[in-house]
Amino acid sequence: MADQTQIAATDVPVETPAQGLTVSRVSVGYDVERGEKVLAATDVSLSAAEGEFVAVIGPSGCGKSTLLGAIAGLWEPFEGEISINGDPSAQRLGKIAYMQQKDLLLPWRTVLANARLGLELAGMERRTANALAVERAAEFGLGSVVDSYPWQLSGGMRQRAALLRATLPESSVLLLDEPFGALDAITRRTLQHWLESVLDRANRAVLLVTHDIEEALLLADRVYVMSPSPGTIFETVDVDIKRPRGEETVTTPEFVELKSQLMAALSAPASIGATV
Repeated sequence: MADQTQIAATDVPVETPAQGLTVSRVSVGYDVERGEKVLAATDVSLSAAEGEFVAVIGPSGCGKSTLLGAIAGLWEPFEGEISINGDPSAQRLGKIAYMQQKDLLLPWRTVLANARLGLELAGMERRTANALAVERAAEFGLGSVVDSYPWQLSGGMRQRAALLRATLPESSVLLLDEPFGALDAITRRTLQHWLESVLDRANRAVLLVTHDIEEALLLADRVYVMSPSPGTIFETVDVDIKRPRGEETVTTPEFVELKSQLMAALSAPASIGATV
């Protein structure tokens, strides 16, 4: 077992919402040779109730994306429990909307055909799926390009199309893994404000993983801070800033104070790593 210096997680109980997502003392990682398991994140607890937008921030390599993959059902955690709508046995794979860092649009499908993919996989008749996708495309600024192919779109429009695809199915949980991380700063900020305006959170819980402090504060109701690998949540910050949060928000005293608090948290001593 490797030596390690581990930042202690805050020992705060995480309530299980009746509707939404709960992660309880979850550890995730990878299997390697000789049966050894390498931790990416450990003892992680967080929650996102229906109607909440929460964010997880942390340095690169702290296990944020690995944690999201486990929540989505791509793999099972080593330890701990993941509950959807209060049910730890609920099916996650294919039932949770998940937008990864790259748009992953299918190049042989138009914007419309990409957008309706989740509805098709859920068994919806194509004509109905098309009608729903066309209706929402206008809200996402894609009404004029539904017949275009991904290679014909800008990076920002591709991300909009990917988000449209992720949000069309009526999933109670939406996972966003640095959805704007590959974009230039101006496009990224534009889409952050756009996302806040178009995302209907009324019947879903949203969990955003990001390394961008300002993005977390502009979008989230609550921010969880992870330590370096193996990551654990050691600080939770409530974002009590009124919405909508426009460009002027980043200069307000409340925003600046919260940003300083999160920057200080991310400057905490690094953990070295561990195996189990």
